[in-house]
Amino acid sequence: MSKLGKFFKGGGSSKSRAAPSPQEALARLRETEEMLGKKQEYLENRIQREIALAKKHGTQNKRAALQALKRKKRFEKQLTQIDGTLSTIEFQREALENSHTNTEVLRNMGFAAKAMKSVHENMDLNKIDDLMQEITEQQDIAQEISEAFSQRVGFGDDFDEDELMAELEELEQEELNKKMTNIRLPNVPSSSLPAQPDRKPGMSSTARRSRAGLLPNSTTCGQRVA
Repeated sequence: MSKLGKFFKGGGSSKSRAAPSPQEALARLRETEEMLGKKQEYLENRIQREIALAKKHGTQNKRAALQALKRKKRFEKQLTQIDGTLSTIEFQREALENSHTNTEVLRNMGFAAKAMKSVHENMDLNKIDDLMQEITEQQDIAQEISEAFSQRVGFGDDFDEDELMAELEELEQEELNKKMTNIRLPNVPSSSLPAQPDRKPGMSSTARRSRAGLLPNSTTCGQRVA
């Protein structure tokens, strides 16, 4: 058996130790991821420093340059190991989160099933059918009452339409007569018109003017004779 197997076997021999909760395990995994992430960043910086140091010494100090490259190789190997460890931890964390979620879902579904069972224990299917039938009957009665209220009720509405139309026309004529009575006509003047001048019969003013223009003057006629 390997030393690693003995180590884990010895660590798990205590049966009295309670298993951690999913929340506690997830918290530990996140802390480990954060620690490895910081270690990753440190190694990347060290690799860049060793590369710069190797370039600085170059061919002038070959031994120092080779030592810097060796350290770079070790840091790169550690970085590769950390990358693999982080991938494993990430996979484990996601699996644990999914398991915890499924457990919570199953637990809540169990609570809901128990609650539904408790509710249904107090229900009788026969009583439910009777209740629904009663509700339907009451709805039908309410509908009949509403329709009865909405119907037109006639109290002595049997009248002759022609008689009503004749009465309406009489009322309209009476109203028209009242309007005609209220109309005010213009006042007639009280003073008499001026009298017309007397005219001789048989000769109009136009004829008199014509005769006056045609008859010669007596003085003019005498002068022409002399």
